[in-house]
Amino acid sequence: MITPSSNTQSNAQGSFGATLQQARKTKQVSLEEAAAELFILKRHLEALESENFAELPQAAFARGFAINYAKYLGLDSAKIASSFDAAYPSELKAKSVNNTDTPLQPMGTLQRDTHNRIRFNPLLIIGVIGLIILAVFLFRMVSNASKENSQEPVSTVEDVSAIEQAQGAAISNDASDIGASGSALNLGAASADTAFLNVKLTDDAVVSITDASGNSLISGSQTAGDYDLTGVPPFSVQIDNIDNVSLMLNQETVALDTYATDKQATFELVP
Repeated sequence: MITPSSNTQSNAQGSFGATLQQARKTKQVSLEEAAAELFILKRHLEALESENFAELPQAAFARGFAINYAKYLGLDSAKIASSFDAAYPSELKAKSVNNTDTPLQPMGTLQRDTHNRIRFNPLLIIGVIGLIILAVFLFRMVSNASKENSQEPVSTVEDVSAIEQAQGAAISNDASDIGASGSALNLGAASADTAFLNVKLTDDAVVSITDASGNSLISGSQTAGDYDLTGVPPFSVQIDNIDNVSLMLNQETVALDTYATDKQATFELVP
């Protein structure tokens, strides 16, 4: 029997990434399955297992990912966190501190004492305006059709023929028309790249949210109130006390207690 050397054993024990990878393989779970369960990007789990810190977000978020991953795999999260802290490069820690100290630039409106105010959803207002315009357009079409019918009666056969001609004209359009329609559809889908967050604080709390493009939507200690934010998902979220915070993504409530450990939550959020 070949016994591994003490140096090899110490390296294996100190490598939290190898421990995570071995636990995942023992559990027979793929990276895709783990990412779906934890709401953490697959590339971030790969970076944790390979200890590629440059591919991870800020130190606080990355450490939270390691803790949640360890709990999911049934490992001692405290030991994994300690190994992570020991392995994390000092130059990246300094960079993370500098990023955390940047001034708060929330992409929304701070509202306080909102129980006496009426809040309007901008998407709802746009939808109502669109319906009004459509109703006016349809009303004018019906009115013009009624005038034409009263002045010059048209047989049912002629109506059908006119509809068929219009359909034939639409079908006979060249490829450039089809391309233009496709471009319009693509432009409509582009608005789905952004998502809306609502953060409500009942008391002071430390909340940090960063979107996929690296923009800090909110960071540091916040006072009680409502914060409306807009950014590109997935979002990296860190909360120091979930009892004082409620979070909504695209008007859907996020269950913070599912990500929390001792009232603290660190996770990635996608629509």
